[in-house]
Amino acid sequence: MSINIRQARPEDMLGMQACNLQNLPENYTMRMYSYHILTWPQLSFVAEDAKGRVVGYILAKMEEDDEQEPHTAFAPYGHVTSISVLRPYRRLGLAKTLMLQSQYAMATAYRAAFCSLHVRKSNRAALGLYRDTLGFEVHKVEAGYYADGEDALAMRLTLSPRDD
Repeated sequence: MSINIRQARPEDMLGMQACNLQNLPENYTMRMYSYHILTWPQLSFVAEDAKGRVVGYILAKMEEDDEQEPHTAFAPYGHVTSISVLRPYRRLGLAKTLMLQSQYAMATAYRAAFCSLHVRKSNRAALGLYRDTLGFEVHKVEAGYYADGEDALAMRLTLSPRDD
């Protein structure tokens, strides 16, 4: 199975949205995809099959740490807004590769201090990837974060500054 991973482009937005709609209860407008891809083009990636169809994606952005003390400088950090891989393409390491590509871009292009994301407490597969494979740690629990009232785990992974 030939899969290519590359930076997302505006013409990928429909494929990204279709992938999201098939897999996730949280859905985003085209405006959201456009905002991320045009504002932080280095951070979002797609996995495409041999026919050029989007079979997975990661949508990410940059933020500034607003939890620091008022007298300290803001630390830029990356945030994964959404990641999804179509079912027939799971267990191939695509989600891990997409995450690593985006984290590398956060560290090199923006010198991000860390990467953050939210995950449903009940999503065992995602928790396994984030915590056990990639090394994310739970920063806090956000009660009722999702539209259906489920709690989210706010997770973080410290990134090493990169100069390459």
